Amino acid sequence: MLVGAGLKRSSLKREEILASARALFLRTGYADAGMEVVARTAGVSTATLYAYFPSKADLFKAIVMETVTDVAAPVREAARVKGDARTRLNALATAYAGFFARPDVRGLFRMVTAERRRFEDVAEYFLQSARDELGGAMLSVINDLARAGELKVDKPSWAAGQLMGMMDHVTLVLGLSAGDDIQPRRPVQDIAEDAVETFLARYGAD
Repeated sequence: MLVGAGLKRSSLKREEILASARALFLRTGYADAGMEVVARTAGVSTATLYAYFPSKADLFKAIVMETVTDVAAPVREAARVKGDARTRLNALATAYAGFFARPDVRGLFRMVTAERRRFEDVAEYFLQSARDELGGAMLSVINDLARAGELKVDKPSWAAGQLMGMMDHVTLVLGLSAGDDIQPRRPVQDIAEDAVETFLARYGAD
């Protein structure tokens, strides 16, 4: 019982450190975020911080590798929505556009890109995970709808890329170029629904 409680506290402390470090790295960048500042921000001693993460590089890797799956959860949930093609695609597209409109997601992409030369393996893992999580969800739904006869798609992966591409520019690219907190002028749901209508005009079975 005591061992289990101790492990739970240790896990919670680790999550608290990661959350604080993530916010600091996104705000100041990797290079300017010293471990002493991370420890102070997380409310722990430097000794405790180093016990969990022996170096700043280890901390950075943990932040990137453990964040991508967590932040993509709404997209995975949206992929499980039931209904006709328009209903399912609207739910998924809205979650996808909302994902890339999040300041923390944009910041993470910006940070990983900036540190790619230093952490090439981490950057590759992050980008591949993002493709698997987001593109995989989109491809799964499109394949389901094609099998059900609701879409006419010869190359599902191309179709998925086209749908995502219609939303990337006004969400992710806007944030990366104008600032993490800058939001599209139109509501994310409107952007998603317009993209879906264009997609259905090209691939809809009716």
